[in-house]
Amino acid sequence: MRQSATSYAGFIALISGVATIGGFLFGFDSGVINGTVEGLQQAFHTSSAGTGFNVASVLLGSAVGAFAAGSLADVYGRRSILIVSAVLFFLSAIGAGAANGSAMFVVARLIGGFAVGAASVLSPAYVAEVTPAATRGKLSTLQQIMINVGLLGSFISNALLAHFAGSAMHPLWAGLEAWRWMFWMQTIPSAVFFFALLTIPESPRYLVARGRGQEAHAVLDKIMGDAEARRKIGEIEASLNRDHKPSLADLKDPTTGKIRRVVWAGVGIAAFQQLVGINVIFYYGSVLWQSIGYTEAASLGFNILTGVLAVISCLISSNLVDRVGRKPLLLVGSAGMAVMLVIVAIALSTGTTDAHNKMTLGYTPGMIAVVSVYIYSIFFNLSWGPVVWVMLGEMFPNQVRGSALAVSGLSQWVANFAITMTFPILLGSIGLVGAYAVYAFFAAVSIPFVAKLVHETKGVELEAMQG
Repeated sequence: MRQSATSYAGFIALISGVATIGGFLFGFDSGVINGTVEGLQQAFHTSSAGTGFNVASVLLGSAVGAFAAGSLADVYGRRSILIVSAVLFFLSAIGAGAANGSAMFVVARLIGGFAVGAASVLSPAYVAEVTPAATRGKLSTLQQIMINVGLLGSFISNALLAHFAGSAMHPLWAGLEAWRWMFWMQTIPSAVFFFALLTIPESPRYLVARGRGQEAHAVLDKIMGDAEARRKIGEIEASLNRDHKPSLADLKDPTTGKIRRVVWAGVGIAAFQQLVGINVIFYYGSVLWQSIGYTEAASLGFNILTGVLAVISCLISSNLVDRVGRKPLLLVGSAGMAVMLVIVAIALSTGTTDAHNKMTLGYTPGMIAVVSVYIYSIFFNLSWGPVVWVMLGEMFPNQVRGSALAVSGLSQWVANFAITMTFPILLGSIGLVGAYAVYAFFAAVSIPFVAKLVHETKGVELEAMQG
């Protein structure tokens, strides 16, 4: 019996939603550190640089996970590696909360980083490989929506736990500090991700590449119907027959011997997504607000509002990306972020800093700084947040997709590590004003980069992507 269009859409939405639970965990893992920075500093007696490394250590693991995930997924399958990442998320949460020193904490965060890195590249790639071109952008934005839902979930969880305990540093349950329970809360979505992944199929493109055509047809039949499934398998097989076994050497254009332009574009947009400084808000939001005079409770409240606005912005973006296109959204986002970051830097420049590097702002410049940061976050989540995940999942030709995702993911997480690690150092050297000026510079530079190197991918089938 022929399935209805609604049935196809429902199945696509289901498997896409399950895959992007990895995005939720990515967001939760990124945001949970926000409310624990002071607790870590006191528990482990670390300096600013040491605290920065404790926070940023997850990103080193993420860089390795992102780099390795593409190749591993080509061998073992997208779903299989996502299942492994779910287990690693769970183990990392247990270890981080139980850590009795920086060394144990860093190891636990590195393990979580492997999971974050793998999920960051494989969730959008999986979604791109199981969705039709016409709706691929909208469904791929689920990754950023889920990242922001995860961030929001961690902000709410942190705020509630800190409220019940009186502070992140105070004991909560079983005589253990609230910041430890903030990490342990992540075990719940990690378990949900693991069991949900067992209910979805493997990527049909992977199945065809491994000679499992009947299984691929069964998956595609549920997505687009028998006739379209047979046509799509033919396209995938033709694409694979033109190619050879993927390797990092494919990143070079065989006619010129140079790195393909599309690879540079992927590496660049992945890096710029982090260099504009968005994760300073996510990782150090509480520190930021407290540094301009707000209490811990107020700072955690600001984080929640940031998360709510991020989710709303991503939902709006999901309805624009397949109509407006990817490239226009990136350009508008870059311009908006650059302007807002300059305004924040100007507002912060009116403040005074005491011997403990605590800033005091007047009411008006303080409100301008806060509102501008919110608008900056909105611009990011309308554009660079979701659109980069969409493009990384779809922009590369089949032959180079695994390798290009590997180097793009590595680029993203190295940039993320650099921004996260250097923020406490910048805070102590050139202050908040200088830090925001640096991020404004990168937002401005991203405009000519996108205009020159990035090609529009709206509505283009994956088999037709050019390198």
